[in-house]
Formats: sequence, C-alpha cells, structure tokens
Amino acid sequence: MMALQSCRKIINTVLVERKHFFSYIPLNKYDETCFNLLKSRIKFSGPLTVYDYMKEVLTNPVSGYYVTKNSIGKQGDFITSPEISQLLGEMVALWTLNEWTKLGSPKPLQLVELGPGKGSMMHDILRVYKRLKLDESISVHFVEVSDELSKVQGNKLCTSVLKHNNKTYYQEGRTENNVPIFWHKAIQDVPKTFTCILAHEFFDALPVHILKQTVDGWREVLIDLTECGTKLCYVISSGPTPACVFSKYSNGREYFEISPQSGLILEHIACMLEEHGGFALIVDYGHNGEKKDTFRGFRNHKLVDPLEAPGSSDLTADVDFTFLKNVTNDKLLSFGPVSQRSFLKQLHIDIRLQVLLKSCKNEKEKNDILSGYHMIMDTDKMGECFKVMSLFPVVLKEFFNDFPVDTPGLKRLRNCCDSCS
Repeated sequence: MMALQSCRKIINTVLVERKHFFSYIPLNKYDETCFNLLKSRIKFSGPLTVYDYMKEVLTNPVSGYYVTKNSIGKQGDFITSPEISQLLGEMVALWTLNEWTKLGSPKPLQLVELGPGKGSMMHDILRVYKRLKLDESISVHFVEVSDELSKVQGNKLCTSVLKHNNKTYYQEGRTENNVPIFWHKAIQDVPKTFTCILAHEFFDALPVHILKQTVDGWREVLIDLTECGTKLCYVISSGPTPACVFSKYSNGREYFEISPQSGLILEHIACMLEEHGGFALIVDYGHNGEKKDTFRGFRNHKLVDPLEAPGSSDLTADVDFTFLKNVTNDKLLSFGPVSQRSFLKQLHIDIRLQVLLKSCKNEKEKNDILSGYHMIMDTDKMGECFKVMSLFPVVLKEFFNDFPVDTPGLKRLRNCCDSCS
C-alpha cells in the first residue's frame, strides 16, 4: 500500500464533489492562529487528511476549538440535549440503575462520562441517585480534554476543586453530598473497576478519514490550500493512503467516513467491561452504515462549511454505529441503536413529564419544560436523528436470555423518582 503523498504534485488531483467546496468567508474576520498553523503544515508536508485537520482544529493545545472555547449552550455554537431538558439525564439515570440492579448492584459503582459538556447530564443523574440514597456507593470520572469546560463542570457539580500535575487525574472535587469526581485527559487513565460508561455526543466529535472509490481504486479525501493560499479546499489523493485499509468498512458505499479513534476507544471500553464488569450507553447523531457525507461545522447554532474559518466552529460527523459494533463484536454485546425518542418512550418519559408539569409554579415553567421535551422527543428535532446503543460484556449473553435489556423492572425506581422535582 502506497504511503501518503507529501509532495505538492497532489495539487493536480481531482477535486471532490461537495456542496461547500471553498471557504467563502474571508479568514481575516476571525482569529487566524489556527489557519496559519494549518497553512504551515500543508506547505511543509502537503495536504492534510480530514482526520488530521479535525484533530488540529478541535484539540490543538494553542488554538483548538475545544481547548480554548466554551462552545456549549445558547451563547455558544451548539446546544446538547442535557442542556435542553433535565428529562434526558433523569431517564438515563433510571436506565443505568435498572441495569446495575439487574447485575447485582456491585459496589462501588464508577460512573464514567466521556466528553461531559457542561456537566448537565451528570448533574441530573446524581440528583436521581441522591433521591434513591445511592450516592454513597458511587464515584464519578470525567474524560475531558478542555480545561475551560472542566472549570465549568467543576463549578456546576462541586463545592470546591483541586488541580493536580502528577496524578492520573488533573482535577478532583466533591459534590455537596460528598460524591468524589475526577477529571482525566484520556479514558486509559480511568481506574479499572466495575463501571458504567456514558457517552453523549462524544463520538461524533472524534476525527474521521473520508474515503472515495474512484476508477483507479480507493483514494482519500484530503485538505489543501487553494492556489491563492488564503482558503482551504478538498482534493483527492493521487494514490492509496494508509487509511484506505478501512475501505473494507464501506458497506457498499462509494464515499464514506471512518473514525479509527472511535474504534480504539471502543476496544479499550470492551477490555474494561470484559475484565472488570460494567456496561456502556452511547447517545449520538448516527446511522447504521448507510450515510455517506456528514462531515460539517456548526457556528452560532447554524450549519457552516467545515473548512470555513477553522477554529471558529465545531466540527462533527455522524457516528457509524455499525462500525462500532463490528469492531468489538467478539467482546461486547450491543443492543440498538434505537432512536432517542423510542429509548425515552420505553423509559416512560411521559409519566415523568406529567410530574414535572404538576410541580410548575407558573405558565413559563410549564412552557419551558414542554419546549425541552419536544426538542429531545419530536421526530423533526432530536427524537429521530439521535440514536442510542448499549454495550455489555459478551459473557452476559446467556444471562440476557432470561433478563433482557429492556425497561421492565423500572417501576420501583420510577416511582421513587416521580416525586423528585
């Protein structure tokens, strides 16, 4: 397999057919630090893979979008389901408690969240655990690369936080109920014990390679400078690249995205759950291997060209759940994906909604709760485009023949939570 061509001859390659081909907004309207870094890399070693582009733009320690910006919420570039409605976090809490109870409630329970945003979902989960008097049995571990967001999470969840330089965690704190919370840069640093792993809108932000089948075979979509050198554009590699080995996951598509990092993280999760026990829940934009071109950017809650003003917008690509399942099907049982709407309906979210509405003090509170409910549930909003998949160690296969992964058994937990406002 030929190595990635690094010389400038690649400029003569075929351009990729996409709706947004060039960046149309002048870069001098934005902080050019990120663009200048990209420009230098391209001039030195040739066009970048989309994978390297996303990694540089999102996580560069100097100019990375996630490292330097607090981008979540109404004032940011995007808003997540936990920021919209407490109902999502509460339903996820009920699901985790049901599965934990089914497996014998081993203690202590370690709650791990990958990319926890502003900490809103964990805040709602811990409120349910507190109501059920289970918060003494748990610890929380966040996998978070953003120092900015870790501050926000600490302020939201903890009475105080401490910073560390010589531990596997760089920040720690405790909630008002004394639940310990630890912050890690990588999932490999999380302690190995019985674990519930949660990933909400985490995998869609991991970098992807984009592959295209041509008359000459599989080629990779790369990112280059335009002739004037002030904008970025897509090109096709002149020959196969190392990433073309992933063409076996094309699932019949002639153009598709693949995230090797997602596969590596899933493999680590599989080893954790196989060796130490536990389960995982993934909630994300996604599909079952049928979508082709989903790489996009978000700025001020609007869809933008991902090559436009790099560093000023969030970059994302839909999660290929079929790929995730195939990577670890020898170690993990996977259930789903199902739509977020279906998942929450099966957890009887409507019962909890009515309890919240009855506790409202005025019409504004009712309208806010209903608005949030419809945003996460309606088919033309987040209800269908978000998918949910659960993962368990394959050793539990026979166990689940008698105790399926579903919602029966939630009645006791739900009744306890119904009075929680």
